[in-house]
Amino acid sequence: MTWGPVRRGTQLVLGLWAFTWSMAMMLHAGQGGMPWDVLHQGLVRSTGLGFGTVVALTSALVLLAWVPLRQRPEIGTVVNVAVISLAIGPCLAATAWLVPDPGLAARIALAVGGIVLNGVATAAYIGVRLGPGPRDGLMTGLVQRTGRSVRLVRTGIEVVVVLVGILLGGTFGWATVAFALGVGPVVQATVRWRWLVPAGLTGAAAPAAGPARADADVARRGREISRALDAVAREHRDR
Repeated sequence: MTWGPVRRGTQLVLGLWAFTWSMAMMLHAGQGGMPWDVLHQGLVRSTGLGFGTVVALTSALVLLAWVPLRQRPEIGTVVNVAVISLAIGPCLAATAWLVPDPGLAARIALAVGGIVLNGVATAAYIGVRLGPGPRDGLMTGLVQRTGRSVRLVRTGIEVVVVLVGILLGGTFGWATVAFALGVGPVVQATVRWRWLVPAGLTGAAAPAAGPARADADVARRGREISRALDAVAREHRDR
């Protein structure tokens, strides 16, 4: 299947929009956010800034950390920051409007649904191979520079951000752990949907406007992120 730039760009934006909805669902559930959202929530509560503003500022700081790691942002990296930062506020408001006072069953459904939606959305936006998000790039950059395993680096980053988030007032709970163990397998299952990810996460890059070298770089980053997702899936099976 041949992908043009319109198809790739559309899927990138829709995938990131769905990713943002999954963030809002888990946050509104109150059972624990994704690891980075524990930090975002803590910063919101300690600074009084809006959630979108905190996401944007955190993303900018993470991108600064790319410089010594010799990582290069791509179009997907910029779109990632823009879409999530702009959409998270409206998504949180819409979720609160749709489910204003969730009981325990609704909270569990929101958290589980958020994890599943996040896995599907991750496969959708990574599958177009237009560049990793700031946090994915930080992980792959540290793996390349330190020679440590993906599992060790990813776990180390997430433990640090969760601990800082908890100290700042972020919500940590069972859903945080369930996300860490469950999102990888969901992504791997979603990759089988060829209408969404026709070439998989590690296949040859789909044709698009721009030099061949840029497509090769995108494919390489896709392979790096796929290895990280595979590590999460293996950890889930081992346990």
